[in-house]
Amino acid sequence: MQYNEENIADTLLRNGKPQSPAILQGRNVTSYEALRKMTCDIGCALTKVSEKGECIGLISENSPFCVAAYLGTIHAGRVTVPLPGDISDQLLAHIVNSTKMKAAFVSGRYVKKHDPGLTKLGVQILDENILSTRNADVQMPTINPREDLASIMFTSGSTGTAKGVMVTHRNIECNSRDIIQYLDLTPSDRVMAVLPLHYCFGASLLHTHLMAGGSVVLNNQFMYPESVLDDMEKWECTGLAGVPSTYQILLRKTSLRQRNLPKLRWFQQAGGKLPNPFISEILESFSAARFFLMYGQTEATARLSYLPPERLTDKLGSIGKGLPSTRLEVLQKDGRPVCWGSDEIGEIVASGDNITKGYWADEAETAKFFRNGKLYTGDLARVDSDGFIFVQDRARDFIKTGGKRVGAKEVEDVICELKEIIEAAIIGVPHETMGEMLKAYLVVKSGTALEAEEVRHHVAGRLEAYKVPESVEFISHLPKNSAGKVLKPKLREINQAPA
Repeated sequence: MQYNEENIADTLLRNGKPQSPAILQGRNVTSYEALRKMTCDIGCALTKVSEKGECIGLISENSPFCVAAYLGTIHAGRVTVPLPGDISDQLLAHIVNSTKMKAAFVSGRYVKKHDPGLTKLGVQILDENILSTRNADVQMPTINPREDLASIMFTSGSTGTAKGVMVTHRNIECNSRDIIQYLDLTPSDRVMAVLPLHYCFGASLLHTHLMAGGSVVLNNQFMYPESVLDDMEKWECTGLAGVPSTYQILLRKTSLRQRNLPKLRWFQQAGGKLPNPFISEILESFSAARFFLMYGQTEATARLSYLPPERLTDKLGSIGKGLPSTRLEVLQKDGRPVCWGSDEIGEIVASGDNITKGYWADEAETAKFFRNGKLYTGDLARVDSDGFIFVQDRARDFIKTGGKRVGAKEVEDVICELKEIIEAAIIGVPHETMGEMLKAYLVVKSGTALEAEEVRHHVAGRLEAYKVPESVEFISHLPKNSAGKVLKPKLREINQAPA
């Protein structure tokens, strides 16, 4: 692949026509010309309060200013550190101290919550007033795309403690070009973005659509999911992207199937495995649209593989094959590849220009997962006779019961075949003789009468006896992070809490 030897912010903003919409939100339309000006103004202002390579925080809901602050920081040769608005004071302090953060953009929604703590830590608070300051043109620093960081993206923490992933300018360009290629994105594409910018999937939607000269529709109201569909109709979106819970909620709690969305040509799904029944429902409801099932990690910038829509029927459940610029291997513990078409299980190992530089200020974890230029994902998989990869589960998400291993996702998929189910999560709970037993946490449609024994009976009819949950608990919602990923550590805490 031929890369641009320049700042990735410049690459992202080059292809959009000046008066074409770049960002749409509510009634507001931000053109490429306006976004470029905001980006440059912010970049110039940052040269007065920071040096090249220094970290600048970003705590904001999705908005045109949030996008401009993100791009402006990168444009200035600084490192953007996007963070969720609900971040705890303790974690924020840790990140500020670890990154030696000098300044942070904080939106009005979160100033009251974070201003005292950031000020106490010596961090300068920046807001939209920075755009009202007249800034003379400033020469921006030269960038080495392969080595210089564009961002530090803190992992979602869905499996434990969040870690800061070091993303270079080259990482973003490589991954974005691959995604644009397989989605066939053009300037006419317009994606509905409900995922936050501090999540690698949300950032990837921004990167790819700007690089293609298209546009991004921002909606922060997913707690009112019908508003998302209203905006999709209003702005004639061509694409919708989400994590499993996005589609589960839209299918079970909204009028998605009845909506008039004639321009919709594709769906993107990543961030975990969407149970097969939900995929089938989407395909039945939107036969003209293509469904791209994708797999990735923050450590790989965003994306590692995708399953071509035309293979969804015969390869349902697969994550497909590696992107054009990514090599994926499935290796056993001794380093040998698993045999195609066998039941052998190995770890997915990735290499390519999208693989990031490791974890910020964490040499031990970097050495554990990044070895010899390769990313060891921690995801266990098998490979079929055609080379398609099927993830069995994360290594840490397997449950050992009676000497046998159970993949939580397999059981969750079967439970989600029940039409009453919105979401399901399986965890292992301690058991005196079996080591662990399966426990199911379920969210069902309102007004539904579903008994625990009905769930157990359904699983027993589809899977081996040791895969049937010992206990079933119905809850109003699954604990999730701001990116919509289920937090199983929280479920384990709930299980251990006294009644």
